[in-house]
Amino acid sequence: MSNPSGPLPVVEAWATYRTGNANQWTAAELAATKKDRVSVVIPARNEQDTIGDIVSVIRRDLIERVQLVDEIVVVDSRSTDATAMLARAAGARVVAQDDMTRGLPRMEGKGDALWSGLAASTGDIVAFVDGDLRDFSSTFVTGLVGPLVTNRSVEFVKGFYHRPLVGATSVEVDGGGRVTELSARPLINLFWPELAGFVQPLAGEYAGRRHTLESIPFVSGYGVEIAMLIDLLDLVGLDALAQVDLGERHHRHQTIDALGRMSAQIMVTAWSRLHRHGLATTPVPPTTLLTQFQRGGEDALPHLNRQVVVSDVSVDERPPLVTVPRPAVRAA
Repeated sequence: MSNPSGPLPVVEAWATYRTGNANQWTAAELAATKKDRVSVVIPARNEQDTIGDIVSVIRRDLIERVQLVDEIVVVDSRSTDATAMLARAAGARVVAQDDMTRGLPRMEGKGDALWSGLAASTGDIVAFVDGDLRDFSSTFVTGLVGPLVTNRSVEFVKGFYHRPLVGATSVEVDGGGRVTELSARPLINLFWPELAGFVQPLAGEYAGRRHTLESIPFVSGYGVEIAMLIDLLDLVGLDALAQVDLGERHHRHQTIDALGRMSAQIMVTAWSRLHRHGLATTPVPPTTLLTQFQRGGEDALPHLNRQVVVSDVSVDERPPLVTVPRPAVRAA
Protein backbone atom coordinates (compact mmCIF):
# COMPACT_ATOMS: atom_id res chain seq x y z
CA MET A 1 0.00 0.00 0.00
CA SER A 2 1.35 3.41 -0.96
CA ASN A 3 2.16 5.90 1.78
CA PRO A 4 2.59 9.34 0.19
CA SER A 5 4.66 11.72 2.27
CA GLY A 6 3.14 14.94 0.98
CA PRO A 7 0.61 16.59 -1.35
CA LEU A 8 0.61 16.17 -5.10
CA PRO A 9 3.40 18.30 -6.63
CA VAL A 10 0.87 20.37 -8.59
CA VAL A 11 -1.10 21.06 -5.41
CA GLU A 12 2.00 22.03 -3.45
CA ALA A 13 3.19 24.33 -6.22
CA TRP A 14 -0.21 25.96 -6.63
CA ALA A 15 -0.67 26.49 -2.89
CA THR A 16 2.77 28.09 -2.70
CA TYR A 17 2.22 30.83 -5.28
CA ARG A 18 -1.56 31.19 -5.34
CA THR A 19 -2.16 31.53 -1.58
CA GLY A 20 -2.21 35.00 -0.09
CA ASN A 21 -3.07 36.79 3.14
CA ALA A 22 -5.60 39.59 3.57
CA ASN A 23 -2.94 41.68 5.29
CA GLN A 24 -0.97 41.92 2.03
CA TRP A 25 -3.17 44.76 0.79
CA THR A 26 -4.66 47.87 2.33
CA ALA A 27 -7.93 49.28 1.14
CA ALA A 28 -6.20 52.52 0.12
CA GLU A 29 -3.62 50.69 -1.98
CA LEU A 30 -6.25 48.68 -3.79
CA ALA A 31 -8.46 51.73 -4.35
CA ALA A 32 -5.54 53.55 -5.94
CA THR A 33 -4.73 50.57 -8.16
CA LYS A 34 -8.14 49.34 -9.27
CA LYS A 35 -9.32 49.81 -12.83
CA ASP A 36 -12.63 47.91 -12.54
CA ARG A 37 -15.91 48.46 -10.72
CA VAL A 38 -16.20 46.34 -7.57
CA SER A 39 -19.50 44.99 -6.23
CA VAL A 40 -20.10 43.23 -2.93
CA VAL A 41 -23.08 40.84 -2.95
CA ILE A 42 -24.54 39.55 0.33
CA PRO A 43 -27.20 36.82 0.23
CA ALA A 44 -29.32 37.06 3.38
CA ARG A 45 -32.28 35.21 4.80
CA ASN A 46 -33.47 36.25 8.25
CA GLU A 47 -30.14 37.84 9.18
CA GLN A 48 -31.44 40.92 11.00
CA ASP A 49 -28.93 40.43 13.84
CA THR A 50 -25.87 40.76 11.60
CA ILE A 51 -26.71 42.29 8.21
CA GLY A 52 -26.74 45.91 9.34
CA ASP A 53 -23.27 45.72 10.83
CA ILE A 54 -21.79 43.99 7.78
CA VAL A 55 -23.18 46.59 5.38
CA SER A 56 -22.20 49.49 7.64
CA VAL A 57 -18.59 48.31 7.94
CA ILE A 58 -18.19 47.87 4.19
CA ARG A 59 -19.75 51.25 3.45
CA ARG A 60 -17.67 53.08 6.08
CA ASP A 61 -14.31 51.48 5.28
CA LEU A 62 -14.51 50.77 1.55
CA ILE A 63 -16.86 53.39 0.11
CA GLU A 64 -16.64 56.46 2.35
CA ARG A 65 -13.03 56.30 3.60
CA VAL A 66 -11.62 54.98 0.34
CA GLN A 67 -13.38 54.30 -2.96
CA LEU A 68 -12.66 50.62 -3.38
CA VAL A 69 -16.22 49.26 -3.46
CA ASP A 70 -18.71 50.78 -5.88
CA GLU A 71 -21.89 49.09 -4.66
CA ILE A 72 -23.25 46.80 -1.96
CA VAL A 73 -26.11 44.54 -3.05
CA VAL A 74 -28.06 42.57 -0.45
CA VAL A 75 -30.24 39.80 -1.84
CA ASP A 76 -33.25 39.33 0.41
CA SER A 77 -33.84 35.59 0.19
CA ARG A 78 -37.48 35.45 1.33
CA SER A 79 -36.77 36.83 4.80
CA THR A 80 -39.60 37.08 7.29
CA ASP A 81 -37.77 39.46 9.63
CA ALA A 82 -36.30 42.97 9.29
CA THR A 83 -33.29 41.91 7.18
CA ALA A 84 -34.25 43.98 4.13
CA MET A 85 -35.13 47.09 6.12
CA LEU A 86 -31.93 47.05 8.16
CA ALA A 87 -29.74 46.38 5.12
CA ARG A 88 -31.31 49.29 3.25
CA ALA A 89 -30.96 51.59 6.27
CA ALA A 90 -27.25 50.69 6.49
CA GLY A 91 -26.69 51.75 2.90
CA ALA A 92 -27.11 48.65 0.74
CA ARG A 93 -29.18 48.31 -2.40
CA VAL A 94 -31.64 45.55 -1.54
CA VAL A 95 -33.14 43.28 -4.19
CA ALA A 96 -35.59 40.46 -3.65
CA GLN A 97 -34.51 37.05 -4.87
CA ASP A 98 -37.94 36.35 -6.34
CA ASP A 99 -38.03 39.68 -8.18
CA MET A 100 -34.72 38.91 -9.87
CA THR A 101 -35.92 35.49 -11.02
CA ARG A 102 -39.55 36.31 -11.85
CA GLY A 103 -40.58 34.45 -14.99
CA LEU A 104 -37.99 31.73 -14.34
CA PRO A 105 -38.58 28.44 -12.46
CA ARG A 106 -38.71 28.92 -8.68
CA MET A 107 -35.71 27.48 -6.89
CA GLU A 108 -34.69 27.16 -3.25
CA GLY A 109 -31.46 27.78 -1.45
CA LYS A 110 -28.39 29.93 -1.29
CA GLY A 111 -27.16 29.31 -4.81
CA ASP A 112 -30.27 30.92 -6.30
CA ALA A 113 -29.72 34.00 -4.13
CA LEU A 114 -26.10 34.22 -5.30
CA TRP A 115 -27.17 33.98 -8.94
CA SER A 116 -29.73 36.72 -8.33
CA GLY A 117 -27.07 38.91 -6.75
CA LEU A 118 -24.75 38.42 -9.68
CA ALA A 119 -27.58 39.40 -12.03
CA ALA A 120 -28.43 42.49 -9.96
CA SER A 121 -24.88 43.75 -9.50
CA THR A 122 -22.90 45.80 -12.00
CA GLY A 123 -19.27 45.36 -10.96
CA ASP A 124 -16.56 43.88 -13.16
CA ILE A 125 -15.31 42.23 -9.96
CA VAL A 126 -17.94 40.68 -7.70
CA ALA A 127 -17.24 39.61 -4.12
CA PHE A 128 -19.69 37.40 -2.22
CA VAL A 129 -19.93 37.62 1.58
CA ASP A 130 -22.30 35.61 3.79
CA GLY A 131 -24.90 37.56 5.74
CA ASP A 132 -24.50 35.80 9.11
CA LEU A 133 -20.96 36.90 9.96
CA ARG A 134 -20.28 38.31 13.41
CA ASP A 135 -17.41 40.66 14.34
CA PHE A 136 -17.15 41.45 10.63
CA SER A 137 -14.03 43.15 9.27
CA SER A 138 -13.70 44.88 5.90
CA THR A 139 -10.44 42.96 5.43
CA PHE A 140 -12.67 40.10 4.27
CA VAL A 141 -13.48 42.16 1.18
CA THR A 142 -10.01 43.62 0.62
CA GLY A 143 -8.51 40.15 0.96
CA LEU A 144 -10.89 38.68 -1.61
CA VAL A 145 -10.52 41.40 -4.22
CA GLY A 146 -6.77 41.95 -3.66
CA PRO A 147 -5.53 39.27 -6.08
CA LEU A 148 -8.10 40.28 -8.71
CA VAL A 149 -7.16 43.96 -8.57
CA THR A 150 -3.40 43.35 -8.62
CA ASN A 151 -3.07 40.31 -10.89
CA ARG A 152 -4.94 40.03 -14.20
CA SER A 153 -4.16 36.30 -14.47
CA VAL A 154 -6.38 35.52 -11.46
CA GLU A 155 -10.04 34.88 -12.27
CA PHE A 156 -11.42 33.66 -8.94
CA VAL A 157 -10.41 33.93 -5.27
CA LYS A 158 -11.60 31.74 -2.41
CA GLY A 159 -11.34 32.79 1.21
CA PHE A 160 -10.25 30.62 4.13
CA TYR A 161 -10.04 31.25 7.86
CA HIS A 162 -10.05 29.75 11.33
CA ARG A 163 -13.59 28.76 12.32
CA PRO A 164 -13.98 28.33 16.09
CA LEU A 165 -16.79 26.05 17.22
CA VAL A 166 -18.32 27.57 20.35
CA GLY A 167 -19.87 25.00 22.67
CA ALA A 168 -21.69 25.36 25.96
CA THR A 169 -18.51 25.08 28.04
CA SER A 170 -15.60 25.23 25.60
CA VAL A 171 -14.34 26.52 22.26
CA GLU A 172 -12.69 24.37 19.62
CA VAL A 173 -10.33 26.73 17.79
CA ASP A 174 -10.83 24.98 14.44
CA GLY A 175 -13.94 22.96 15.25
CA GLY A 176 -16.04 24.58 12.52
CA GLY A 177 -16.10 23.30 8.99
CA ARG A 178 -17.39 19.85 9.85
CA VAL A 179 -19.11 19.35 6.48
CA THR A 180 -15.86 20.26 4.75
CA GLU A 181 -13.84 17.65 6.59
CA LEU A 182 -16.42 14.86 6.52
CA SER A 183 -17.90 15.36 3.06
CA ALA A 184 -16.37 17.90 0.70
CA ARG A 185 -12.66 17.26 1.29
CA PRO A 186 -12.85 13.48 0.81
CA LEU A 187 -14.85 13.97 -2.42
CA ILE A 188 -12.39 16.53 -3.76
CA ASN A 189 -9.33 14.45 -2.94
CA LEU A 190 -10.83 11.34 -4.53
CA PHE A 191 -12.15 12.85 -7.74
CA TRP A 192 -10.68 16.34 -8.22
CA PRO A 193 -7.27 16.11 -6.55
CA GLU A 194 -6.06 19.31 -8.25
CA LEU A 195 -8.41 21.19 -5.90
CA ALA A 196 -7.01 19.56 -2.78
CA GLY A 197 -4.96 22.66 -1.95
CA PHE A 198 -8.04 24.71 -1.09
CA VAL A 199 -8.13 25.00 2.68
CA GLN A 200 -11.88 25.61 2.84
CA PRO A 201 -13.60 24.66 -0.41
CA LEU A 202 -17.04 25.40 1.06
CA ALA A 203 -16.21 28.87 2.35
CA GLY A 204 -19.00 31.36 1.69
CA GLU A 205 -16.61 34.22 0.96
CA TYR A 206 -15.16 34.43 -2.56
CA ALA A 207 -14.77 36.82 -5.47
CA GLY A 208 -14.38 36.59 -9.20
CA ARG A 209 -14.42 38.45 -12.48
CA ARG A 210 -17.91 38.95 -13.86
CA HIS A 211 -17.22 37.40 -17.24
CA THR A 212 -16.04 34.22 -15.52
CA LEU A 213 -18.82 34.03 -12.93
CA GLU A 214 -21.46 34.57 -15.61
CA SER A 215 -20.07 31.60 -17.55
CA ILE A 216 -20.80 28.93 -14.92
CA PRO A 217 -24.09 27.54 -13.56
CA PHE A 218 -25.15 28.14 -9.96
CA VAL A 219 -26.46 25.15 -8.00
CA SER A 220 -29.56 26.15 -6.06
CA GLY A 221 -28.75 24.54 -2.69
CA TYR A 222 -25.71 24.00 -0.49
CA GLY A 223 -23.81 22.39 -3.33
CA VAL A 224 -23.14 25.77 -4.90
CA GLU A 225 -19.62 26.19 -3.51
CA ILE A 226 -18.24 22.78 -4.48
CA ALA A 227 -19.92 23.01 -7.90
CA MET A 228 -18.37 26.42 -8.46
CA LEU A 229 -14.84 25.16 -7.79
CA ILE A 230 -15.25 22.09 -10.01
CA ASP A 231 -16.79 24.09 -12.85
CA LEU A 232 -14.15 26.80 -12.62
CA LEU A 233 -11.41 24.20 -12.71
CA ASP A 234 -12.88 22.96 -15.99
CA LEU A 235 -13.44 26.47 -17.36
CA VAL A 236 -10.28 28.43 -16.50
CA GLY A 237 -7.88 25.88 -15.00
CA LEU A 238 -6.20 25.68 -11.61
CA ASP A 239 -3.67 28.42 -12.32
CA ALA A 240 -6.43 31.04 -12.61
CA LEU A 241 -7.75 30.20 -9.12
CA ALA A 242 -6.35 31.57 -5.86
CA GLN A 243 -7.09 31.55 -2.13
CA VAL A 244 -6.56 34.10 0.63
CA ASP A 245 -6.31 33.74 4.41
CA LEU A 246 -8.99 36.04 5.89
CA GLY A 247 -8.12 35.41 9.54
CA GLU A 248 -11.00 34.23 11.70
CA ARG A 249 -14.69 33.79 10.95
CA HIS A 250 -17.51 33.90 13.51
CA HIS A 251 -21.00 32.89 12.46
CA ARG A 252 -24.07 30.91 13.44
CA HIS A 253 -23.56 27.12 13.60
CA GLN A 254 -26.01 24.59 12.19
CA THR A 255 -27.44 21.55 13.96
CA ILE A 256 -26.03 18.13 13.15
CA ASP A 257 -29.23 17.23 11.26
CA ALA A 258 -28.89 20.34 9.10
CA LEU A 259 -25.25 19.53 8.44
CA GLY A 260 -26.32 16.07 7.30
CA ARG A 261 -28.69 17.59 4.75
CA MET A 262 -25.97 19.97 3.58
CA SER A 263 -23.57 17.06 3.13
CA ALA A 264 -26.15 15.14 1.13
CA GLN A 265 -26.69 18.07 -1.24
CA ILE A 266 -22.93 18.33 -1.73
CA MET A 267 -22.78 14.64 -2.61
CA VAL A 268 -25.68 14.99 -5.07
CA THR A 269 -23.90 17.94 -6.67
CA ALA A 270 -20.62 16.05 -6.90
CA TRP A 271 -22.47 13.14 -8.51
CA SER A 272 -23.77 15.43 -11.29
CA ARG A 273 -20.22 16.60 -12.02
CA LEU A 274 -18.95 13.02 -12.03
CA HIS A 275 -21.65 12.21 -14.58
CA ARG A 276 -20.49 15.06 -16.81
CA HIS A 277 -17.01 13.55 -16.74
CA GLY A 278 -18.33 10.06 -17.53
CA LEU A 279 -17.64 8.71 -14.04
CA ALA A 280 -21.30 8.19 -13.05
CA THR A 281 -23.84 6.40 -15.20
CA THR A 282 -26.82 8.64 -14.43
CA PRO A 283 -27.11 12.43 -13.92
CA VAL A 284 -28.58 11.96 -10.42
CA PRO A 285 -28.04 9.28 -7.74
CA PRO A 286 -30.52 6.38 -7.41
CA THR A 287 -32.41 8.48 -4.85
CA THR A 288 -32.21 12.00 -3.48
CA LEU A 289 -34.18 11.24 -0.32
CA LEU A 290 -32.30 11.39 2.97
CA THR A 291 -33.65 9.50 6.00
CA GLN A 292 -32.69 10.86 9.41
CA PHE A 293 -33.76 10.06 12.97
CA GLN A 294 -34.81 12.45 15.71
CA ARG A 295 -35.15 11.31 19.31
CA GLY A 296 -38.67 11.20 20.71
CA GLY A 297 -41.51 13.11 19.12
CA GLU A 298 -45.20 12.35 18.75
CA ASP A 299 -44.59 10.24 15.66
CA ALA A 300 -41.77 8.15 17.12
CA LEU A 301 -41.79 4.63 15.77
CA PRO A 302 -42.31 1.70 18.17
CA HIS A 303 -39.08 0.20 19.56
CA LEU A 304 -36.98 3.01 18.07
CA ASN A 305 -38.02 5.89 20.32
CA ARG A 306 -37.14 8.03 17.34
CA GLN A 307 -39.07 9.90 14.71
CA VAL A 308 -38.14 9.25 11.08
CA VAL A 309 -37.61 12.42 9.05
CA VAL A 310 -37.20 12.16 5.28
CA SER A 311 -35.83 15.13 3.30
CA ASP A 312 -35.48 15.66 -0.42
CA VAL A 313 -31.86 16.77 -0.98
CA SER A 314 -32.08 17.16 -4.74
CA VAL A 315 -30.62 20.34 -6.26
CA ASP A 316 -31.47 22.48 -9.27
CA GLU A 317 -29.19 24.74 -11.28
CA ARG A 318 -29.52 28.20 -12.66
CA PRO A 319 -27.82 28.19 -16.07
CA PRO A 320 -24.82 30.43 -16.70
CA LEU A 321 -26.08 33.99 -16.59
CA VAL A 322 -24.48 34.74 -19.95
CA THR A 323 -26.91 32.26 -21.57
CA VAL A 324 -30.05 33.87 -20.11
CA PRO A 325 -31.70 36.64 -22.17
CA ARG A 326 -31.34 39.83 -20.15
CA PRO A 327 -35.05 40.73 -20.39
CA ALA A 328 -35.75 37.47 -18.55
CA VAL A 329 -33.83 38.79 -15.55
CA ARG A 330 -35.65 41.67 -13.95
CA ALA A 331 -33.69 44.80 -13.22
CA ALA A 332 -33.62 45.81 -9.59
